[in-house]
Amino acid sequence: MRAVLLAGGISMAITLFVTPAFIWLFRRLQWGQYIREDGPQSHQVKHGTPTMGGVVIITATLIGYFFGKLANFETPSVSALLALFMMVGLGLVGFADDYIKTHKHRSLGLTGWQKILGQGLVAVVFSLFSLQFAGGGLSSPASTKISFFRDTNIDLYAFGPTIGIVLFVIWIYFLVAATSNAVNITDGLDGLATGASIMSIGAFAIIGFWQFHQTCGTLLTQVSSCYTTRDPLDLMVVASSVVGALGGFLWWNTSPAKIIMGDTGSLALGGVFAALGILTHTELLMVILGGLYVILTGSVIIQRIFFKITKWRTGTGRRVFLMSPLHHHFELKGWQEITIVVRFWVVAGLCVLTGIGLFYIEWTYGS
Repeated sequence: MRAVLLAGGISMAITLFVTPAFIWLFRRLQWGQYIREDGPQSHQVKHGTPTMGGVVIITATLIGYFFGKLANFETPSVSALLALFMMVGLGLVGFADDYIKTHKHRSLGLTGWQKILGQGLVAVVFSLFSLQFAGGGLSSPASTKISFFRDTNIDLYAFGPTIGIVLFVIWIYFLVAATSNAVNITDGLDGLATGASIMSIGAFAIIGFWQFHQTCGTLLTQVSSCYTTRDPLDLMVVASSVVGALGGFLWWNTSPAKIIMGDTGSLALGGVFAALGILTHTELLMVILGGLYVILTGSVIIQRIFFKITKWRTGTGRRVFLMSPLHHHFELKGWQEITIVVRFWVVAGLCVLTGIGLFYIEWTYGS
């Protein structure tokens, strides 16, 4: 537990006190945000706000985690390293996207296919390594079984070794792409994605803590409902490091933001969120824990589908919302930005509480 507290405290201290230096540096480098012309006009005042704040979040997370482990004389686990790899890997994809935007002075960075390729490369490496390192009484960090509160009976490996691994890689890529793009969509208002991620990623600290104390083979464990998750306590340390980093970053990212996390941050946060869900064997539970991400992404999908259908049938495309994602709809309805952010935080919190509650109920009554 000392490593958990140290990791979270150190990462928070770094983002809280060192972020101003990064703000100054990014201004000198002219790494400012470029605002879409077709977005809400009220966002034009944010033009030039330092972006790539994800660099600060990732750096603080890594320092916090490794210092926490070092101070506690512990060796980093394979599971934790995989989660951090996912965070850094997708952070680099986002950094490339942000750099192109700032370097070419435009609101579009990587093309869609380039981003898909980058996310795919990171997901493939993660998925293949996550099935390794079994032995000595330890299971591999990930499982080929689809999981909800724990592994279900749906095993992709049942289709055979080759097809099973291919299906597993595709499944992991889907989870990684879905979560990273969803957090990216959520990052549309000052502090929105930061606050929501504190809660959704923080949920895995609770899950890791519970799984650690209910690990199969311990004396206090109910055998019928124990967990086989590998390194749950160390995944808790990772979650604590990320939450601490986000807590300090939120001080500077809240409205009016002094710095924006950019794709560097949003893709990294979506990646580590997916990695924690995969490694704690709670993949489908992410839909509930990240409920706000699902709602906002769903609003974009609904808007596009409805527009295309009505344009095909009538020749004139119609929209369900004034603008998507949903938070922009409420902006155009006249809601203040801070009002939208706080109310959406409430929604995110309720989703996390629901997910954690269901997780506990399944442990109590499900097995």
